[in-house]
Amino acid sequence: MTEIKIPGVGESVREAVLAQWLKNDGDHVHKDDPILVIETDKVSLEVVAETDGVLHTLVPAGKALPIGAVAGTLEPEQASAPSAASSEKTSPTAIDPPLIRPEERPSDIHPADVLADVPADVPASPPHIPENPPNASATPNFLIPSVRRLIERTGADISAVVGTGPDGRITKGDVLLYLEGRPAPSAQPATTVECAAAPSLVDEPVTRTPMTPIRQRIAERLVQAKQQTAMLTTFNEIDMTQVMALRQRYKDAFQKVHGVSLGFMSFFIKACVAALKDFPDINASIDGQNVIYHNYYHIGVAVGSPRGLVVPVIRHADRMGFADIETAIGNFVEKIQAGRLTLSDLQGGTFTISNGGVYGSLLSTPILNPPQSAILGMHKIEKRPVVVDDAIVIRSMMYVALSYDHRVVDGQGAVSCLKRIKECIEAPERLMMEV
Repeated sequence: MTEIKIPGVGESVREAVLAQWLKNDGDHVHKDDPILVIETDKVSLEVVAETDGVLHTLVPAGKALPIGAVAGTLEPEQASAPSAASSEKTSPTAIDPPLIRPEERPSDIHPADVLADVPADVPASPPHIPENPPNASATPNFLIPSVRRLIERTGADISAVVGTGPDGRITKGDVLLYLEGRPAPSAQPATTVECAAAPSLVDEPVTRTPMTPIRQRIAERLVQAKQQTAMLTTFNEIDMTQVMALRQRYKDAFQKVHGVSLGFMSFFIKACVAALKDFPDINASIDGQNVIYHNYYHIGVAVGSPRGLVVPVIRHADRMGFADIETAIGNFVEKIQAGRLTLSDLQGGTFTISNGGVYGSLLSTPILNPPQSAILGMHKIEKRPVVVDDAIVIRSMMYVALSYDHRVVDGQGAVSCLKRIKECIEAPERLMMEV
């Protein structure tokens, strides 16, 4: 029998959440089959089977486990066969205890014994409706406490409510239907009308789901960025006409030679590197009372995933060509989809780019990714009338936003940096000539 343990994913990580079982208990799995997904506060990844066998899950999905904890086992198939056979022989004799429905409770159960039906926020005011007689469970008008309180609060005429429950009993739904169809009294105060509407709000369906570790970490870092930095944002717009034409002209040849598609992100990463070289404050970070100027360019690219936003880092982007950048982005996307992103993929970034345009965002204010001092927000490309050489023409335009930490970066530097990015994208030949 092989134990399935929660693997270590970094020195600073002490526990992980078993986010999902990819196989069911009792399934036959093969070596290297993905069997479960774990999540930490920084990354989610799949755990594969170390050998062939029958899966036995020991821990339900959603439970936090320390690194090294046993989440399940893989039992060799020949060893599991007898137990399965014996289970089939004994299963017909296993009889579950009968389920007792609320309407089948013994008549000596007093309504006070079922107060679990009453919402916790309902005030326990003295009821105006007479208590149910001892044999109330046998009468059509037997009311559970939550129904009695609802009638008391709304002033509904109990004699006019038609019960649809077992034996004609009145349910909360029956009372609400009566209230919705009841004509408003002409002389009734406004406060009573508001009370009548309140129960429907209380009874609206909700789903309560605990935040995943990744979502908790995202929330923590975003709040940290808002509370511990002097964040400011500057905006500009970029004429994408030239870079779109260049991409259209060479995308097929680029795909054929390099085996990857030519996207806009590689142009922006190259433009950002050029701007960061001219404005080193944008590529810096604060460490206590010191400013750390990074003499390298590790560019984080924010990528949305079903489990939350992650920012894998393209290291030494200044040394990479367009094909190298596009290949790195494609590899990260594959890792995210397969749940194989590691902590090392997310660490060490000096500047971040976020592209909300892929979701249709026209303009937004990106939030800093601590401890970095700046982040660029890309947005939707949209055709708009603009003035070029005193003529109104149609151009493909994009709004861009640069959020920065004003403790490190002055406004002049931030505005000039964004303008430099704009110049590189509007004249993409500058990127090739490095001017």
